[in-house]
Amino acid sequence: MVELEPMEHSRLLDETESLNSNHYQSTFNDPDDDDELLDISDGKSRHSKRGIIDLTQGSSLVDTFEPLAPGINDKYEDFYTIDWLHDKNRYMQRQKKIRNKRKQSCWARFCASIDDGSGWLVVLLVGIAAGSCAGIIDIGTGWMSDLKNGVCRKAFWLNTEQCCWATNNTGFGEIDCPQWYTWAEILGIQEQGTVAFLINYLFFVILAVTMALMAVMLVRVFAPYACGSGIPEIKTILSGFIIRGYLGKWTLIIKSMTMMLAVAAGLSLGKEGPLVHVACCCGNIFSYMFPKYGNNEAKKREVLSAASAAGVSVAFGAPIGGVLFSLEEVSYYFPLKTLWRSFFCALVAAFVLRAINPFSTDHLVMFYIDYDNPWFVWELFPFILLGIFGGLYGAFFNYFNLKWCRYRKTSSLGNYAITEVIVLTLITAVVSFLNPYTKQNTSELIAKLFQNCGPEDEFNLCDYQRNITDTDETNWPGATAGHGIYHAMWQLSLALLFKSIITVFTFGIKVPAGLFIPSMAVGAIVGRIMGIGIEQLAVNKPGWTFFDSCKPNEPCIMPGLYAMVGAAATLGGVTRMTVSLVVIMFELTGGLEYIVPLMVAVMISKWVGDALVHEGIYDGHIKLNGYPFLDSKKEFIYTTLAADVMRPRRSDPPLSSLTQESMSVEEIENIITETTYNSYPVIVSAESQRLVGLVYRRDLTRAIATARENEEGVVSQSKVYFSHHLPRYAPPGTPAPLKLVNIIDACPFQITDQTPMSTVVEMFRKLGLRLCLVTHNGRVLGVITKKDVLRHIAEMDQQDPGSILFH
Repeated sequence: MVELEPMEHSRLLDETESLNSNHYQSTFNDPDDDDELLDISDGKSRHSKRGIIDLTQGSSLVDTFEPLAPGINDKYEDFYTIDWLHDKNRYMQRQKKIRNKRKQSCWARFCASIDDGSGWLVVLLVGIAAGSCAGIIDIGTGWMSDLKNGVCRKAFWLNTEQCCWATNNTGFGEIDCPQWYTWAEILGIQEQGTVAFLINYLFFVILAVTMALMAVMLVRVFAPYACGSGIPEIKTILSGFIIRGYLGKWTLIIKSMTMMLAVAAGLSLGKEGPLVHVACCCGNIFSYMFPKYGNNEAKKREVLSAASAAGVSVAFGAPIGGVLFSLEEVSYYFPLKTLWRSFFCALVAAFVLRAINPFSTDHLVMFYIDYDNPWFVWELFPFILLGIFGGLYGAFFNYFNLKWCRYRKTSSLGNYAITEVIVLTLITAVVSFLNPYTKQNTSELIAKLFQNCGPEDEFNLCDYQRNITDTDETNWPGATAGHGIYHAMWQLSLALLFKSIITVFTFGIKVPAGLFIPSMAVGAIVGRIMGIGIEQLAVNKPGWTFFDSCKPNEPCIMPGLYAMVGAAATLGGVTRMTVSLVVIMFELTGGLEYIVPLMVAVMISKWVGDALVHEGIYDGHIKLNGYPFLDSKKEFIYTTLAADVMRPRRSDPPLSSLTQESMSVEEIENIITETTYNSYPVIVSAESQRLVGLVYRRDLTRAIATARENEEGVVSQSKVYFSHHLPRYAPPGTPAPLKLVNIIDACPFQITDQTPMSTVVEMFRKLGLRLCLVTHNGRVLGVITKKDVLRHIAEMDQQDPGSILFH
């Protein structure tokens, strides 16, 4: 016999597993049937007046406010895909039951009203929880990051900025803050000499390694799913895949804690991607408070889509960008109702974060800019160059990061996750301390690069030879760079090289690791260097035609704008985001004036990146991990037919199936024992091969086991009937038949063998199918599962079909 779908035990997807479909089919039983039978389809048993055992009489559909009958478990198992159509039908039946009960009493109307509003209530709770978690994480990350450099002596819970506010000494440069003590000063060494440098260096490295070690140990021991970004897995879960525990309470707690530790350790990663995972954990936990979502996996994914929008909203202070991110990047099914609720959830999360005010700036946005000078049309050329760089960097990063992660996955390096984290942290800390632009927090670096220099800024990046009191027009359109700027350019170039390389090895280690901030930092450095170069060109060559539009005594070139555009370009090149990225960037900075430069750079980076490497980093990691994700962005252009993909092939043995009325319990148990398939087509007879329906292995196994355990009338020779028509009379001594009609899916999805695979692929994408039967003139020929579709696409794209399997 040929396989329908072999069960694979190394965390593989099993597309053919399904829920019991009888809950959305009408049930029927002839009350005049005198035959002795046993029907365990609803998991209940009782004796009739004539001693006939019949479990179908009096059975009802799913109770609106109660779980399913005890005999049939309606929960999906781990690493299975959900049945979107089945869950949709269950939801419609539930709504019908609620409408009927609404008329019975005032209490029923009240419960129905609560149920109707539960969608808005659950996203409200998710928004509050996501905003609160983000606020706590931001505050904790800031404090622990500064802890590597010292401590506030009189109030140890304050970070550097808050500690120095008490003395009114704040700004961008190196500040003399008497309340903040370095570790050398705490040990009594006041001179800024070699000894103090070495002590501060030592504490910096030791604390960084300690924080990273704590993070990886907590992840490995308590919540292995808390590592990584989480966005590839969120995309896969939203497409209908089940990963038990990935959105659980332990994952939420451990990821929130270890995210702070990993970022504070100075690793080249961010917390923005993991915040999406944290928000989705909140969405999953709160959905179980409402049966409408907790008992229906398809409806739950609407809450998770809204939660992912809230995650981006609190990560960047960009609620509209969060909604667009959920729509463009992660969501698989996004109806209009989900759009509204996602917007509301992102709004609530942003409001809560603003109330917490973790950055102590009274701004919701992370990188607020205070300039709105106009840009010039000729600047589109350098913006295009930044877009090209972003695409090239994205292709470089995606290729080498995926190659390294593949090596980690297939070699013995994967067995030394803790050692890898410690070594990477040690290298990062030792190198970073020597460069002020790698030593500081990456978010602070980006904020500094986005800003234009003012008279009050005294650090190297703003060391201009300007005379503030000189109003001579010959000094426009800027000022000559001083030695500090050239020194800063060298340091930024070294920081660019280091971050570009170390991030390749860091993304994918066994700690929470986001990619947004490191990618933006690389682009911001390149943009700032380019902006300074063009600015100095305008200062030294003011007569060039390009600079005719510059006004006297006013800034002409804004290096901060170039840094902003470069950051957007590199992030777009890595992730291949477009619309949502542009909106996130202008919400992130408040720079509404600069949408067009951002759009140009992001679009160019996507074109260049797609020309070199066809997928973004998240899609690449989905493919690397073998997640069963059908990408709706890719077009199937081949001319194959369903007969070319279905199993069994023409040369294989016939399909393993069950007959409607001629098989015994023993024969069915033998088939279940000898095969590992998870669903079996039910046919009229072996001769006709006409399709009756589909029965799932789990339902069949539980039905027979329940009958054997609870009733003495069921023996191995008992005939099994998958129909309502039973023999009117049976010879004496014949075992009682077993009626299993209500566990059949009487309307399985079916296609003909001549259906184009392009149509089949679209059906699997848009209907969320896991399985469809292939027929010819009503006769069952074979089956196509989601895994078969993924394998076929891989073969057509000349890729390894084995990579589709979930490892």
